[in-house]
Amino acid sequence: MIRANDPSLRSWIPVNPDSDFPIQNIPFGIAKIKNNKPRPVTRIGDTVIDLSVLCDFEYFNNLEIKDLSVFHAPVLNDLVGLGKTYWSAIRNRISELFDLENEELQALEEAKNLALFHKDEVEMMMPVKVGDYTDFYSSIEHATNVGKMFRDPENALLPNWRHIPIGYHGRSSSIVVSGTGIHRPKGQTKNPDANSPEFGPTKMLDFELEMAFITGKKTNLGEHIPVEGAEDAIFGLVLFNDLSARDIQSWEYVPLGPFLSKSFGSVISPWIVTLEALEPFRVEGPVQDPPVLPYLQVSGKKNFDINLEVFIKPEKGKENRVSHTNFKYMYWNMAQQLAHQTVNGCNINIGDMYASGTISGSTPDSYGSMLEITWRGRKPVKMDDGTKRKFINDNDTVIMRGYSGTDGLRVGFGESVVKILPVVK
Repeated sequence: MIRANDPSLRSWIPVNPDSDFPIQNIPFGIAKIKNNKPRPVTRIGDTVIDLSVLCDFEYFNNLEIKDLSVFHAPVLNDLVGLGKTYWSAIRNRISELFDLENEELQALEEAKNLALFHKDEVEMMMPVKVGDYTDFYSSIEHATNVGKMFRDPENALLPNWRHIPIGYHGRSSSIVVSGTGIHRPKGQTKNPDANSPEFGPTKMLDFELEMAFITGKKTNLGEHIPVEGAEDAIFGLVLFNDLSARDIQSWEYVPLGPFLSKSFGSVISPWIVTLEALEPFRVEGPVQDPPVLPYLQVSGKKNFDINLEVFIKPEKGKENRVSHTNFKYMYWNMAQQLAHQTVNGCNINIGDMYASGTISGSTPDSYGSMLEITWRGRKPVKMDDGTKRKFINDNDTVIMRGYSGTDGLRVGFGESVVKILPVVK
């Protein structure tokens, strides 16, 4: 049992039973507090905890961290770069300090006044500086649905799909934190009946429900991370909304793949939930048939049971749930994705981000994109205000939520929220 994961732990900070952030979570993020410089934080319940203050009061001195400036940095890259042993030690120390039975910090009013803030008093920032970003295509249900729409329904999956984790290199500069508005993109589209393309705003703006993991290890060019050790290089996960312009995508993606249709904005949740916090929620993944090549073969439970939901909120309406699925359905797991990414000697860096690809289940209510939910616009979804959606409208807000829960323990990610703004003229 990882001490910080003990389901019997209780914090002296109040936590609602349905909170994503019990003391068993201890996520990591970056926040700007009272217009001060961004700094590392964690969260219990609705309370955001300034780790730089805990460091200044010498609560981390016994962890043998050589450079304590990692607790004052404006991004988490240096803290993440400490490695797995330190991730666990820091998380356990925070858990210890906020344990109901521990008076060490609980009785020190000065430190508490400087370190503890309600979530509404802080501005959450990008948690890491993302150097590189890979987007995978790892849900067999999603890949099959897309194949049925755009290719032969009887041969929906391409011949390589069950043999390798398909992915492409995306644009890291346009990954933004929850709460950032994204303008409707422009680009070339081509109507199937037209002789030539036209230019203008996308008419098929879509969300893609994904998770993304963040690497906490740096490798050299030529090195390979073996599949059995890949999880040691994964710090944690965030919710990931990979916004897509489907009409631009269908015109541009052959022969080299997505470009303008994917690079205008991807929105992550601000809290990184560590792989360690998700240990209690491991599950077996789908059976891979045919068997994969040896460098991709895994044993044990490599998938994670994470409930995922997507809501669309019209400008003057209520939230409408349009998808409810689960991360456990992924055909290719994170260890396989990272092993494949590096098998050719590709070097990775601390803070790199790897998105899962759209996560879909086997039923229409579990599809992870409007492309599938409305079947390319043929089956519009009705909102509570009476309007219908084939894709996302201007001024719609897309909200993604995710959490794991079992035996009274809930560990969640909070939200990824984005409002779609009109096109820039």
